Amino acid sequence: MTRYDYLIAGSGLFGAAFAWKARKAGRRCLVIDKRPHLGGNVYCELTEGINVHKYGAHIFHTNNKEVWDFVNSLVPFNRYTNCPVANYHGELYNLPFNMNTFSQLWGVRTPAEAKAMIDAQRAEALAALDGREPQNLEEQALCLVGKDIFRKLIKEYTEKQWGRDCKELPAFIIRRLPVRFVFDNNYFNDSYQGIPIGGYNVLIERLLEGTDTRVDCNFFAEYGDSWRETADRLVYTGPIDEYFGYQYGRLDWRTVSFKTRVEDTPNYQGNAVINYTSHDVPYTRVIEHKHFEMFGQAVYDCPRTVVSEEYSTEYKPGMEQFYPVNDDRNNALADRYRALAAAEKDVLFGGRLAEYKYYDMAPIIEKVLRIEL
Repeated sequence: MTRYDYLIAGSGLFGAAFAWKARKAGRRCLVIDKRPHLGGNVYCELTEGINVHKYGAHIFHTNNKEVWDFVNSLVPFNRYTNCPVANYHGELYNLPFNMNTFSQLWGVRTPAEAKAMIDAQRAEALAALDGREPQNLEEQALCLVGKDIFRKLIKEYTEKQWGRDCKELPAFIIRRLPVRFVFDNNYFNDSYQGIPIGGYNVLIERLLEGTDTRVDCNFFAEYGDSWRETADRLVYTGPIDEYFGYQYGRLDWRTVSFKTRVEDTPNYQGNAVINYTSHDVPYTRVIEHKHFEMFGQAVYDCPRTVVSEEYSTEYKPGMEQFYPVNDDRNNALADRYRALAAAEKDVLFGGRLAEYKYYDMAPIIEKVLRIEL
């Protein structure tokens, strides 16, 4: 039986990037994944000539030139810029909150006019608190951007995302809301942004090149406590509470499901991502995948398109965990599991599931590049 330096449980970005780093250092790795494919949540399926983001939209963005140069050394990235649109009862608004949004909301034309509108509504919310600190997300958001933006673009969308009234969500979830007094629909402020040309599968393939892999392989069923018979060390990227047998109880998660279909038109909604911010629409957003990688005439040269409706729901066993629930109970519980993880010999816990922490993609790459083997 082959002996490995590392058994890596999970082939998402953390596991795949770690395998790349270890292989470059002369280590031998086995990467396993319980799913029938590699790549974790960045996996794409090719449909109608379009790379479909099977687990939701993934846009790579960073200010770290080292990280950007690293991923581009593996696969060139395109020029995609994330400019989502919000649909509130048929009214369309640009995101993030910027001068285009304010002009659509109030008809204002200058930054001074927009700022005056927001400041007046913020003052109204602060007066209602009568000197006390915001106690929930609704109060916090009203104090940051006022009632109009909150009502149309935050309240119902957030409630769909979290399955809770904004008055029941903690204020710290939304401590800051970026407001830009410029006509700029670029969602991210980062210097570098794009999608791998050919899709994220190409990036994962390059990261795992030369590494042994297995899919349809459940770590707990096939290795579990006996993993040391296979490798000297374990890199674990699955749910941290599952690793420890849920001995302190289960962590809560939010999960996402998708209804994906092919539309017999080259251009269904004119944008990669449109958020639906009202309760009368059950999904949170619609993704039209071709717009991540096709631009200009290329959109029309591909005669059909693929769209996905995204639904947010409470996690139940058997579903995929997507987002940690950062309330007091779960943060305290996660800290107890992290203490166990810190004491676990020869095991590295990494990624959003194993750390119970939401990550963008670039910070995952940066974190792996900083690890000392």
